Amino acid sequence: MTVSATPSTQDSGVIAPYGGTLVDLMVSPDEREAVKSSATTTLECSDRNACDVELLVIGGFSPLRGFMHQEDYDAVVAGHRTASGQLFGLPIVMDTDREDVAVGDRILLTYKGQDLAVFEVGDKWEPNKVVEAKGCYGTTSLEHPAVRMISMERRRFYLGGTLQGLALPERVFPCKTPAEVRAGLPAGEDVVAFQCRNPIHRAHYELFTRALHAQNVSENAVVLVHPTCGPTQQDDIPGSVRFQTYERLAGEVNNDRIRWAYLPYAMHMAGPREALQHMIIRRNYGCTHFIIGRDMAGCKSSLSGDDFYGPYDAQNFAKECAPELTMETVPSLNLVYTEEEGYVTAEHAEARGLHVKKLSGTQFRKMLRNGEEIPEWFAFKSVVDVLRSA
Repeated sequence: MTVSATPSTQDSGVIAPYGGTLVDLMVSPDEREAVKSSATTTLECSDRNACDVELLVIGGFSPLRGFMHQEDYDAVVAGHRTASGQLFGLPIVMDTDREDVAVGDRILLTYKGQDLAVFEVGDKWEPNKVVEAKGCYGTTSLEHPAVRMISMERRRFYLGGTLQGLALPERVFPCKTPAEVRAGLPAGEDVVAFQCRNPIHRAHYELFTRALHAQNVSENAVVLVHPTCGPTQQDDIPGSVRFQTYERLAGEVNNDRIRWAYLPYAMHMAGPREALQHMIIRRNYGCTHFIIGRDMAGCKSSLSGDDFYGPYDAQNFAKECAPELTMETVPSLNLVYTEEEGYVTAEHAEARGLHVKKLSGTQFRKMLRNGEEIPEWFAFKSVVDVLRSA
């Protein structure tokens, strides 16, 4: 296992990873067989586990060098910081129902026929998931998707310990590592991260290209469009389909100030805590700025329809954490489409008395199903074509 140091911002022209070094837990090709043969038992990863293993191995979760021990887990649940005081939004742990797994075991982690890593167990405990839910998600309601996930999907025991990476998961969407993304960023310029988990429509494109002209962004900045393609809410479009929409759009849009990459991350819909998690990850990928919208990573009760978080909770929390991360937030503009001037801010449209055109997500899905023509002011034709074929 190696832990490679990334040069400082002054040396590379790109912001240093959180904690100062970009963690790399992948073993060299000639070490793999010996490392693999050192394992005495095997655990199969869930889709979520595989995302966490990948981000740990490639440094997306820097400065973490493995799954959290209980001390760090407890500290993050209680106060979004590790035991050493570093910011972290959500705990990163391996889970199992196996009582025979013990501290000191070396476990081969597999995923869909692949050998991903060897995991040396350094800690094992039975978590209080009610406390975890309240601390991380602000609620214990099973109506929250992450509360439901930790209660019904994650297993009885949590494990912490170090990893030695053997291979990255084979996915339909190739995910660049932080080192690969950093290598394609311009030296000495701001990099604005755009996070999404849905297909990109016209309003999204307007939003992240206009963010390049925000007051606190350098003149020659670039935007990293960095969608999450791992597990998310049950009613979201599958990652494999979203990937196709992004690929088609990236090929269609000719803009040398846009970089495209995909993130193997499993969403928690954790509102403020998720916003912090995303900012740390994007700093590790070389971003200096983070676009954050109203109710980012929010979710609603499927019974009452009520939001679990306030519209500005994630924005306000991210702003509080940003200085410590040496990052800046870029508020998401509230853009609307008008007959007279195209996309403008809602405030501008109201002040000028412009005619706003609207198309809800429900209407859009109905039009897709019925084969109706989707207006180009709302969605890119290439994206619509992919969604229809899927």
